[in-house]
Amino acid sequence: MRLTRIYVDEPLAVGQQLVLPEQAATHLTRVLRLRAGAGLSLFNGHGGEYQAELVAIERGAARAAILKQLPIERESPLRLRLLQGISRGERMDLIVQKATELGIEQLVPIAAEHGVVKLDPIQGIRRVEHWQSIAISACEQCGRNRIPAISPVVTLARALEALPADSARLLLDPEGAMTLATVAVAGAATVLIGPEGGWSESERRLCERAGISSCRLGPRVLRTETAPLAVLAALQALHGDLAR
Repeated sequence: MRLTRIYVDEPLAVGQQLVLPEQAATHLTRVLRLRAGAGLSLFNGHGGEYQAELVAIERGAARAAILKQLPIERESPLRLRLLQGISRGERMDLIVQKATELGIEQLVPIAAEHGVVKLDPIQGIRRVEHWQSIAISACEQCGRNRIPAISPVVTLARALEALPADSARLLLDPEGAMTLATVAVAGAATVLIGPEGGWSESERRLCERAGISSCRLGPRVLRTETAPLAVLAALQALHGDLAR
């Protein structure tokens, strides 16, 4: 039976006892109705996971004892970065959740010129915190022990300035001259997906100057929430560990 996985944002060590986060404790005791003696799997995002046991439940709080460290990693050999034009509400939440399951190591939310979502600085900070919590929950579910980074909201120009030199750079475009199968990918790939309104002409020129390859993924136009998941899955199948 698979153990319930809990993310704990603090150092972990064998022999340690700790009070679990309030939200996790509520889920364990009120939803799953676990009792003292139940097994857990804990991780803190720094690699590996820890076998643990619930040792006490008191007034909704839960305490666990760490029994064993397991050097388990489920990260993809393909380093994936997603530059995603911000989309509306649940669409962006879905992208963050599924992209985490598909193995990205970083997601950069882009305030695109034609984006329908406009965020002020405070809204941007809150939204990033929300997306980071979604990524953590996705890691708890899918078995990852390292949390992908959700970067602050930036313009496309700022995001392109920060791109690493050793990554293939791919702009998904139904009219792209190349296909994913013909693009050279050597261990790392950065994927750019536009918002509902697509990239502006000035943003496309920025991509061209940054040496980004325009690639197509079949003959159909994919929605902004479908495109990143399709291309990430295809890249993992071609160059990562999805088909292994």
